[in-house]
Amino acid sequence: MFENPTFHAYKLKMTKVHYTVLAICFVMNMCDGMNVMVIAYTANAIGKEWAINAADFGLVFSTGLLGMALGAMLLASKADIFGRKFMITICAVLMGSGVFITAFVESLSQLIILRLYTGIGIGSMLACTSTITAEYVPEKSKNFWVSFVMAGYPIGAVLSGLVATKIITNNSWQTMYCFAGAATLLTIPLIIFFLRESIEFLLTAQPINALQKVNTILAAMNLELLAKLPPKKIKNGNTTVTALFSRSTKGPTILLWLAFLLCFAGLYFLTSWIPKLASNAGLSITLSIYAGVFFNLGAFIGIITQGYLSAIFGLRKVICYFLASTALLMVLFSFFTGPTLTLILFCLIGFGMQGGFIGLYSVAARIYTTEIRGTGIGWAIGFGRLGAIIGPFIGGLIISSGASLHINFISFAIPVAMAGVVTLFIKSRHVT
Repeated sequence: MFENPTFHAYKLKMTKVHYTVLAICFVMNMCDGMNVMVIAYTANAIGKEWAINAADFGLVFSTGLLGMALGAMLLASKADIFGRKFMITICAVLMGSGVFITAFVESLSQLIILRLYTGIGIGSMLACTSTITAEYVPEKSKNFWVSFVMAGYPIGAVLSGLVATKIITNNSWQTMYCFAGAATLLTIPLIIFFLRESIEFLLTAQPINALQKVNTILAAMNLELLAKLPPKKIKNGNTTVTALFSRSTKGPTILLWLAFLLCFAGLYFLTSWIPKLASNAGLSITLSIYAGVFFNLGAFIGIITQGYLSAIFGLRKVICYFLASTALLMVLFSFFTGPTLTLILFCLIGFGMQGGFIGLYSVAARIYTTEIRGTGIGWAIGFGRLGAIIGPFIGGLIISSGASLHINFISFAIPVAMAGVVTLFIKSRHVT
């Protein structure tokens, strides 16, 4: 990277600009969580109105996740060409419009198409926000800040769950989609007028007026301006997937993809089917929705805790401990009965599952350089979402077969535990 005192200075001291970038990314991840979970919160209402069984709704979940995989792999990688801010804006447009229009669908096929469309924006958002966060914050606190921004996802899921209990009960499931879509679309002016582009991207890719844009940001930070740009290392647009498999990143890339795949399978089985599983465990419809709220509330606490602990004990070890503990809780799930214990257990599972999973974003942000960071994170997430596509679909089949809760949770505890072990073997000089 550019050996310039100003560049290093902006990475050493947090300013209003840094906190604004973090706040906007946090809000966008809240929207991401809300738009992912809205289908799970409304599944029971839609299923009853349209007489759709669990297996058919598994297809809805999986199609949405296919869109997320395509967005992560094909759209997020464009952030290395067109910029982080531009792609975050595009993602917000896709998410907001897709969810809002979903309120007016009248058939299962229309719902599937809209979830695919919406998923493309959802899938790319987390990759872009984690990328720009990693490029703004100081190196020593990078794990914490990336985790903090990613924690916006479960907060969005929690708040949307609380809103869903009121809206769906008092109005209709269509109203919930209007609310989520409008809330997302209203963030677009926030991105356009207040989100700053990544300085690392501007110095590396050097788009039109890069020097002017960099100096505008540096001036807002009260830092010395640059007289000229550094020598350009690569040609703009030369950020292909093959770059992820160079001698230094091939091994970490393969293991990272595998860890994401295994984590996504377990995570999206849980997030997609929590209300249904809670209902099967004897909880009322309202408490079933609150099960998702408790899961994501635990997730928020777990993500923040993981970000703090990883700076002390090492990122890979903390992720492994979180995921292994989650797998154990999933195996023991059926031994806990009653609404109170069930909700507490969902909270603890969310704590460990999301805490460990989000740590993988920090691993990805550290493995790859600025030139390929968006591509690297996007493709890791995209490949991982293959597990997210398979997980809910298999979960729907298991639930429809009448299998016990014990079998459901053991089936997905295995990949969660394996993901923790795989993470331990990711070797990179930038990852502890």
